Amino acid sequence: MTTSNTGIGEVDPAVRAELARLRESIDNIDAAVVHMLAERFKCTQQVGHLKAEHRLPPADPTREAQQIARLRNLAENANLDPAFAEKLLGFIIAEVIRHHERIADDAVNGASATGE
Repeated sequence: MTTSNTGIGEVDPAVRAELARLRESIDNIDAAVVHMLAERFKCTQQVGHLKAEHRLPPADPTREAQQIARLRNLAENANLDPAFAEKLLGFIIAEVIRHHERIADDAVNGASATGE
């Protein structure tokens, strides 16, 4: 961005300062998102262990459909593209199922190795 007073290639200091302020906010939000995802995965790991202990399947399509509908509604209310929110949740759910499958495999292999 240039203004007639700053010359070609120079950015107005006020614009530079506003970009820095906005980028700092973005960085803080990104950090919060990462921490929230970490907390979410701690909970889903506990779910995975509970499912493995009780020999429940790693995936729960009914729960997943409910969560997608719920998140789409939240996204709409927050003026966020519901399709984007669904894609994001789909990615997260796929990772959770992968973790649950690993936990279940570990439980079976651990039980087999100990003769249980």
